[in-house]
Amino acid sequence: MLCQFTVKNFQCLKGEITFDMQAANISEHNQSLIVDKDGEKFLPLGVIYGPNGSGKSTVLHALYSLACKIMRPICAVGCENQECVKRNGNAHIKPFLFSKETMNQPTEFELFFRTEKNEYQYLITFLKDKVLREELYKKAILGSRYSTLFKRENTVNIELKGTLKSYTCEGISDNLPLLSFLGITHGRNAIIKDIVNWFERHLDFIDYSNPKEDASIGVAKAGKIKSVVLKMMEEMDLGISDYRTEEKENSLKVYTEHLVADDKYELELFEESNGTIKIFGMLPYIANSLLSGKTLIVDELDAKLHPMLLKYIIGLFSNQSVNKNGAQLVFTSHDLSTMNSDTFRRDEIWFIAKGEDNASNLYSLVEFKTEDGRTERKDVRYDKRYLEGRYGADPYLRKIIDWGEY
Repeated sequence: MLCQFTVKNFQCLKGEITFDMQAANISEHNQSLIVDKDGEKFLPLGVIYGPNGSGKSTVLHALYSLACKIMRPICAVGCENQECVKRNGNAHIKPFLFSKETMNQPTEFELFFRTEKNEYQYLITFLKDKVLREELYKKAILGSRYSTLFKRENTVNIELKGTLKSYTCEGISDNLPLLSFLGITHGRNAIIKDIVNWFERHLDFIDYSNPKEDASIGVAKAGKIKSVVLKMMEEMDLGISDYRTEEKENSLKVYTEHLVADDKYELELFEESNGTIKIFGMLPYIANSLLSGKTLIVDELDAKLHPMLLKYIIGLFSNQSVNKNGAQLVFTSHDLSTMNSDTFRRDEIWFIAKGEDNASNLYSLVEFKTEDGRTERKDVRYDKRYLEGRYGADPYLRKIIDWGEY
């Protein structure tokens, strides 16, 4: 479970921003909250709104980059699953470049996350791709105190504690996170295994830079959950009754089946509409997330989706009779049809906007203060107030062109 993510000096994120999945003390949709063994409450949903170029994708990319930095070395050395290697691509850490002060300053990450038995706090600081500082702490879910697992300053000063105390870190490079090093050399250690398992099996990203390839990967992942995916397609009224896959020349071909007047017809997946291709590739991730309690990160979830289908997907995560395993969905969106109190809690809605220094600022609706200093009420129309510019994260349009001159 993702609890909280903080990043500083990463691309357009100059100052420190924090994305928090811990539930605020508000009385909205409490039946949708994820309640852990210790009674702590977490959000099943998090959505980021903002104009184009505001930094929505960058917030998600920061988390993806951190995950890649940790997992790619482990997958490259000890994982036979090529999808794992491919999914955890090369992530280069780039600072905020519109300031002489920050372009040579380090980038900082902090992550709180929970596994079945433990909560972890992980901190790492990079200067470009060189690790300057790294720390890892753990506490039992039912415990009250954090214990130190390791502290690192460059490659010179490394302190291991607890069950990691007897290990050595000889040969670790400046560019390799200590967590990755331990995952490679001591992956059977219960704590390291628990952490790596969370990054590998409980945190997933969907990127639509290559929709055809993503759809094929999604279908390939379906496997045992194919029946669930087909039922979801039926609920979404996609008109697809079945599908099959076929290996051809080291590539996976996907064929969809349509039932028309009791006759079956088959199309290659990429003869379907772009929206259907996107849904087809996404549903296995969603089903897998719901069934295994994953945190699913999706950029522009609403793109090419009918608003009703978007609302359907959101509803799967907020309905605890469906989301029985504590799955979370974090996404960016421009869709205003779901920006309302019927769909989201105020702490699930986030806005991002750029300031005069071209740096992006992230803030939650529950933190937002009105002109009289009060918290925004839950009974107002969020979409209307957003379009009125009340929340600040809307596109500022200026009339510059005199079309009569052309």
